Parts: sequence; C-alpha cells; structure tokens
Amino acid sequence: MEGRVPARRSGWAARRVPVEAGGGIRSQEERPFGGYGVTEPTQGEGSVRDVLDPVLRSAPCAVLSVDPSGGIVQVNDAARLLLGIPPGGPPAAAVPEWLADAQRSIGDRAGPGGTDAGGRRTGAVARGPIGGRVVEAHPVPEGRTPENQAQTIWWLLDVTDRERTAFLVEVSEELPASLNLERCMEVTARLAARHLADAAVVIVPRSARGHPVAYSGPDGRVDHEELPIDPAEVEGLAEALRGFPPVPPRWIDPRAAPAWLARPSPEKPAAMVVIALPGHGVPAGALVLLRLSGPEAFPAGEELTIRLFAGRAGAMLSAARLYAEQASITATLMRELLPPRTHELDGVELAARYRPSGDEDLVGGDFYDVFPAGTADSRAESLVVLGDVCGKGLEAAVLTGKIRTTLRALLPMAGDHRRLLELLNGALLLDDSTRFVTLVLASARRQGARVRLRLTSAGHAAPLIVRVGGTVETARTGGSLIGVLEDIDSTTAEATLDPGDTCLLYTDGITEAIGGPLGDEMFGDERLRAELGGCGGMPPEALVERVHMLAAEWVGAGRHDDMAVIAITAPGRVRAGSAGAARQPEGDSP
Repeated sequence: MEGRVPARRSGWAARRVPVEAGGGIRSQEERPFGGYGVTEPTQGEGSVRDVLDPVLRSAPCAVLSVDPSGGIVQVNDAARLLLGIPPGGPPAAAVPEWLADAQRSIGDRAGPGGTDAGGRRTGAVARGPIGGRVVEAHPVPEGRTPENQAQTIWWLLDVTDRERTAFLVEVSEELPASLNLERCMEVTARLAARHLADAAVVIVPRSARGHPVAYSGPDGRVDHEELPIDPAEVEGLAEALRGFPPVPPRWIDPRAAPAWLARPSPEKPAAMVVIALPGHGVPAGALVLLRLSGPEAFPAGEELTIRLFAGRAGAMLSAARLYAEQASITATLMRELLPPRTHELDGVELAARYRPSGDEDLVGGDFYDVFPAGTADSRAESLVVLGDVCGKGLEAAVLTGKIRTTLRALLPMAGDHRRLLELLNGALLLDDSTRFVTLVLASARRQGARVRLRLTSAGHAAPLIVRVGGTVETARTGGSLIGVLEDIDSTTAEATLDPGDTCLLYTDGITEAIGGPLGDEMFGDERLRAELGGCGGMPPEALVERVHMLAAEWVGAGRHDDMAVIAITAPGRVRAGSAGAARQPEGDSP
C-alpha cells in the first residue's frame, strides 16, 4: 500500500523506509525464497490447516501463515519472539496493520481466484515496523483449489541494522562534503527530517546577527534564517548549545514550544525532542526533531543511531564553524595587509599593480603604501613607500604589516627620510629575526603644474623617471637595507615631474623575472629601461599595466617572485595632434 507509514508506528527507520509505505510493495521478481520449506496444505473436515513444516517451526527466521483476510493463522518460535506473542497465545492478536494491507494487496493484484495468467498466486515484498524494528516480509503463496481460499506464508527478515548502516553511510558520504557551515546545517537538517522524524531544526551557537537556524520539513526543502532567539525559552536547548557537559535527548511539550521552532512542521507536532550535537571541544549546535505522531521515547536501537548521527553531524558542524571563524579572522587581518587603493593623492596621479608570487596568495613580501599630507599647507608632502621584505608568503606578509604600521607611526618624521629610516631600522632590530627589508621613499607635493619629489632608496632599486618625450632617467639615490646593521646610510635625490612625466617605483620581482625564449634569462634593468622608452606620456594606469604585462609575458608559466609597481605622475593631458609626445598641464589652454 503506497503512502506514509501508518500513524501508530515506532522506530527511527519505521518512520522512513526506502519503500515509503506501511506495507510498501516490491515486485514479484525480487522475492528470493520461492516455495522453499512449504508443505502442501492439508484440508479435512473440522481440521486446521498446517502449512508450517517442522523445519520452518524451528527456523531462526520468523515465519508466519496469514489468511486472505490478513489474520495470522500460525507462527513459528522466531515469529512469536518478534511479534511479542507469548507461547501458546493466540497469533491473531498481533497482526501488524501494514502486513495485513500487504496481504490484501496480493489479493487485489491477483487475477480471478487470486492467480496470475500462469495459474500462480501473485505476491510482493512488503516492509514495515514491528516492535521498533524494520522488517521485510517475503510472501510465499500456497497452491489453492476452487473450494479453498489459500493462505500465504510470510518470511520476516529484520533489516533494521541494514537500514541503520545505510543511513549512517549516507550521513558519512554527505556530511564531510563541505566545510561551509550553511551547507553542513542544510545536510544535517535534511537527513534528520528524512530518516529520523517528520521535520527537523538545526540551531548553532549565536553569531553577530543571531542564531543561525536551518529548517527542513517533509518535502525535503531546507530554509536558513538568523533569529534573535533566547535558547532558555526552549527546555534543554541552552544546555545543548553549550555542549558541555553532555546532555541526553530532552523531550519537550510541543504546546510550550515557541512558534519559530515548529515552523517546518505541516501540522501541529505531537512530539519534539532536543538533541545536543557534540563538537571537537567546542559546542557545535542542537538538533530538534519534530514528529507528527509516535511515542515520546526512542527504542534502544533508535537512540544509538541518533547518537551516532548527532556525533557525526556535530563533528562536521564544529569543523565548519572553526573553519568559518578562522576564515573570518584571516579575512580581517588580510584587509590590513592588502595594498591600498590608488588613484590620486593631493593632486598627484597614482597607479599601482601588485602580483604575489603564488596564485593562491593575496599578500606576500612586496608592498606599497600611500600616506596623504594631512594638511592644507602647500609645503606639506604626501609619502609613497614601496618595499620588498626578505622571503615570501605569509611570514613575509606579517613583517610587511609590521613595517607599514611602524611607518604610519613615524609619519611625523616623514620630512627627514634619513631619520625615518633610522627609526624604522631600530624597530626591526628589536626583533630576534633574520629578515630584512629594502624600500624606497617618495615624498611628493604639487607645485603649480609640476610635482616636486624627494626620493630615498634603502637597499632598493633606484626609481626611474619616464619623461613625456621617451627619455628614461635614474634617480641618484641609494642607501643601506633596513633591519641588518645598526648604522645605515642613505642618499636623498630630488626630481621634478613636468605634466605627463612619471616616476616609476618597482621591486626586483620585475627585473629579476626569469624566462625569455629559453626560460633561463632575467628580464633585467636594461630591458626595462628600453621598454619604458616607448611609454612616455602614458597615463599611470596604462604604464603600470604595461610593465606587469611585460614581466608576465617574460616569465610565462614559470615561477616568479612577488611583483609590485607604482607610478607617480604629474597631471596633464596630451596636446591635440601630438600623438602623446607632449602633455599639457591641467587648466592650461591648448
């Protein structure tokens, strides 16, 4: 009989079985038993039919004989034990409803007289609950005569453990598929509603906006919400969300439950239970099962299965929560390490391009930063910093963050590059670290249509000045790297940018990129200068993109160091008809 399990049922798998019916029917071809062990019925006046031979009476498999009306006529010892029939008790007193439905279904599907076209009785495999267990019933119809309506022998196989194992295998296959917290909540709620109850609610500990909640009803759809709930208003929920000490399942009165808890149930639930989901040292959450009918207790086997499910679901939820928290912390820290956006700084055009050494990395050892002048004084300078920390990856990024923070604290000293570098050097020497940094400082201020620069290199490649006409100049600056020696030297150079001129700061990831035709040659300073000669008058965004493209093409698919480029350009526009050979200051007439 197709449909849901009858209202009065017990056992976790009895509520949800692969053939979703109180007397779910399989095809005749699935019957494995044929007519084994069945004797030809005997019929005499006033006699009772004896269809169970002595072998079947003592068989470990439950066997019973059912008449056409669905009544149990005879049972063997194993069937008495399964059905709870006391020795000598009347067998008809324990007829399972789903088995009676299956017996009647056999008669409905049979031809005239209950036979098929070949004269054989029709039958199918049924499945349903008996005493908290899931049982498969395999029919073996007897032969019949027109004078006698035949009985059916049913072999009853306990498949509870098989169903539980299949359920736990499904749990193991689906739950570890993701470290996404919302996905883990969705799978947990859906599996619980499908196998353990009519509906399920998964609640995890509070986040910034409330408690994340996942609902799943009989239709299998899962909805997510974040609710400002008070766990104390649901008996046992606060303890389950704390996760320690371990608490047993807590049955609660559905009438006292808040409305949000019964939302996935299509009708008022008859029973609700709160189950803790244990995690790896942290509270993972709670599972609330809603049953439309059934006893307010779990059979022993059912409770064990639920505990196993809760343990596996809790482990995955706690792993997903820890991963989400770590990802959030990493993202927060990463925002502080990511290079700033660049466009314009106190009337000076800026553009930057950064590419870490690893495609999976967001930050590395190369960095840049920009600090506005912070005052309306025309003599105040903005500061641009480009640096290269020894090493790659996260460790280099940590030192990068420290250097950027220290430079921000030293901004009042930005007017004296040498003093600023000495203080930064002293700060790095305080750490017991072998890492060092090279960097270049560029202080810029707008002076009419031009930009005045002060450039200081500390162990770094000197900046290049790209004039509008294509001339490339090297700034006359140099100095010691930072973080190694107690005493450092530095030389500051001054430069003036006319409208359209650009000062290019770059790291050695550009010039030391290895590739070329044979894959073993560095890009080099001379090649960079030659390429920049054709970039005079380019906007800063186009210039930094051009430099990065050249280095990337040179490297190809090979490995490379971190690459960083920043361009400081005096604002101006190309004179009409001059093909970029000259740029006019902004505000001047052409």
